[in-house]
Amino acid sequence: CCRHGVKQPRNPWFDGPEFITQCPIRPRTNFTYKIILSEEIGTLWWHAHSDWTRGSVHGAIVILPAENETYPFPTPDGEQTIILESWYNGNFKKIIDKALAAGTPPPQPDAYAINGHLGDTYGCPTDTIFRMEVDYEKTYLLRIINAAMNEQQFFTIMNHTLTVVAVDASYVRRFKTDYILISPGQTMDVLVSANRNAGQYYMATRPFSDSDVPPVDFITTGIFQYTNFVGGSNASLITLPAMNNTDAMLNFISRIRNTNVTQNPPINVPGDTDINRRVFITLAVNDLPCKNSKCVVSDGFAASLNNVSFVYPHIDVLQAYYSRNIRGVFAENFPFLPPEFYDFTGNLTGVVSAVEVGTRAICVNYGDAVEIVLQSTQMGAGGSHPIHLHGYSFYWVGAGFGNFNGETDPSTYNLVDPPLMNTIDVPGTGWVAIRFFANNPGVWYMHCHFERHTSWGMSTVLIVRNGSTIETSIRPRPSTMPRCHRT
Repeated sequence: CCRHGVKQPRNPWFDGPEFITQCPIRPRTNFTYKIILSEEIGTLWWHAHSDWTRGSVHGAIVILPAENETYPFPTPDGEQTIILESWYNGNFKKIIDKALAAGTPPPQPDAYAINGHLGDTYGCPTDTIFRMEVDYEKTYLLRIINAAMNEQQFFTIMNHTLTVVAVDASYVRRFKTDYILISPGQTMDVLVSANRNAGQYYMATRPFSDSDVPPVDFITTGIFQYTNFVGGSNASLITLPAMNNTDAMLNFISRIRNTNVTQNPPINVPGDTDINRRVFITLAVNDLPCKNSKCVVSDGFAASLNNVSFVYPHIDVLQAYYSRNIRGVFAENFPFLPPEFYDFTGNLTGVVSAVEVGTRAICVNYGDAVEIVLQSTQMGAGGSHPIHLHGYSFYWVGAGFGNFNGETDPSTYNLVDPPLMNTIDVPGTGWVAIRFFANNPGVWYMHCHFERHTSWGMSTVLIVRNGSTIETSIRPRPSTMPRCHRT
């Protein structure tokens, strides 16, 4: 299991992704994780990190202010965790195994859920709707987690204003909004005041997509219910942005800014002259010959970073790296530039990019100031990609549409108050730039949080080499780590 967004300083052993930092926990055995919190505050989550099992094996991590601290806003009267989920009428593991064997995309979800409830839009019994009971004139902190498998989600509470206060366990400059947009893997802390006429109001969620192959456009409902009110809903109409409303997406994410409060770590953005490791990565969905005996197509799906489609080894990368005597598990030669340049977000007629499969890692030195530019391409169906980096929160310093221009686009970076995040959405026809200091030694997974893309290989590994001291090096390997098969 993965503690999503927990940095685990010097402690990659308990980070969780199978075949990256550990081998899977074997049937009828157990493994105890040691979680080390550092700068995180607010809401994170944990989930299984084996195939698609995270779809049903997940939960919240709530990090309260320290005993001598308060919230950087008036203390709420109550709080509620809201987990947005994909609902399949089937076993997650069997669904992805069947699709990978056949070389076909996995099916669309049968529904979306709020805290495991499907709401009243699918023809289900009314007792399947999630209800949050509130008192008039009280303020509540919503801890919202997008645990959906492949869908960004809009979320709203009808006739109520939401105030965003934190993203990915870091406080942001507060802003009011009618809706939020949250990507798979992200968490958001949101205040809402029960200051309307007593009644029942819909909370609702629906997907956002800028892909040529969008998710199924279901709206899922819950109820924001004032105490002791027994009448019907006060909000018969649900108003959410349309699924393909990119303006609504941009209007929301452009308002996210860091805030210089004492509860946050001091803003420490690597400056232009600090950067000594630059990586430019293209994201694509590609084809590969399907060689499985169960294939129903000649070409199956692959996904890639810089045309490298990640292959999970049979021994975890961390063990191989740490031990130094296990050879052939991974290569330290992930390309820092794409193998070819073309109009990534334009017409791809005539562009044929070969895909290489392998286990290749990005390697940097302890203390490096790193900039990574993530560039979407129109390969496959295009569309956005929520990219998550384990072991780090990074500063989201820049974004734009079209092809990244290394000479002019850095002048648009926000180096003053960029948000500190662990999952960033790369727009389907654009790019984002992130920066961070490589001050957490270890082996850290970087991958798309659309689970189908991770299954197809849109992943890599960031290895931050040890520093020169014990305090800047990976902690010793615990003796309780799960054993790999045939070892």
